[in-house]
Amino acid sequence: MELDIIECVSYSDGMEDDDDTAAVTSSQLPRPFLKSSSTAGAAAAAAAAVNVVVVSDRAGAAGTVAGAGPLVISPATGVHELLECPVCTNSMYPPIHQCQNGHTLCSTCKTRVHNRCPTCRQELGDIRCLALEKVAESLELPCRYYSLGCPEVFPYYSKLSHESQCSFRPYNCPYAGSECSVVGDIPFLVAHLRDDHKVDMHSGCTFNHRYVKSNPREVENATWMLTVFHCFGQYFCLHFEAFQLGLAPVYMAFLRFMGDENDSRNYSYSLEVGANGRKMIWEGTPRSIRDSHRKVRDSHDGLIIQRNMALFFSGGDRKELKLRVTGRIWKEQQNPDSGACIPNLFS
Repeated sequence: MELDIIECVSYSDGMEDDDDTAAVTSSQLPRPFLKSSSTAGAAAAAAAAVNVVVVSDRAGAAGTVAGAGPLVISPATGVHELLECPVCTNSMYPPIHQCQNGHTLCSTCKTRVHNRCPTCRQELGDIRCLALEKVAESLELPCRYYSLGCPEVFPYYSKLSHESQCSFRPYNCPYAGSECSVVGDIPFLVAHLRDDHKVDMHSGCTFNHRYVKSNPREVENATWMLTVFHCFGQYFCLHFEAFQLGLAPVYMAFLRFMGDENDSRNYSYSLEVGANGRKMIWEGTPRSIRDSHRKVRDSHDGLIIQRNMALFFSGGDRKELKLRVTGRIWKEQQNPDSGACIPNLFS
């Protein structure tokens, strides 16, 4: 996608910016611990020294395999490392496989290594490590995003489903001009956008931008430089793009909230374009940056202007895009009596 640079004239309402954009420092995750229950105690005791390997045959029946090597399990402080697959380094979930020498790996990697143990090269067969699965069942572990602020602790087998939706999980970089792979929390991404992508940073809840492009009829797809606004103690990203909507060339402006979807619903915004006694106005709720800019664009959740109309608003001979977009961001205030949200325009 071609990247064009905005020529913009911006006005703010004078609100001060927040310079607290340092990245959160990672801290050591606490060690996993065993549940204090009779089942967990039995599993932990069994895990101390397992001399019999359990195997599942094709019919699903369990039995013992004579001659299989013992599975040596360290105390609870090392169980997390024990449950790490040696091939992909991800946590292992049932079915957990092992070779006759006691080396384990996850079911996904079993097919990748062509049924050969990656440690000793012995054939894996269909040996399943039910003892280790039972030990995992007795564990409770902190969320992987503990260092980013999540205080939750979960049973081992419930942790993945939480982490996929954890509100503390890192965000993807919202920059739309290229496929940026950087992830982090909001303060880190704000500093990244400012220092690495050199985006326009503004303070205030009102804005007045002009998007300029010569020979606009020759450009079907373009992304203008991102603009970041700081107001109400939050950060918002203003996008402007050109693309084809069906067979019609259009421009689209929309706002994204640098935070989770639930928090984004506390804010609203308006966008307005116009000239020659005509104007178009859009009002909506900013989308969270959890949704990619392409997802928002493809859902048409923003101000969409057909190219001919945009050139009409640009004035002159309509051969150059000079589109002025004004906008405002406000915070919705909950009405305690009715439960309805009313605009808070003076915060």
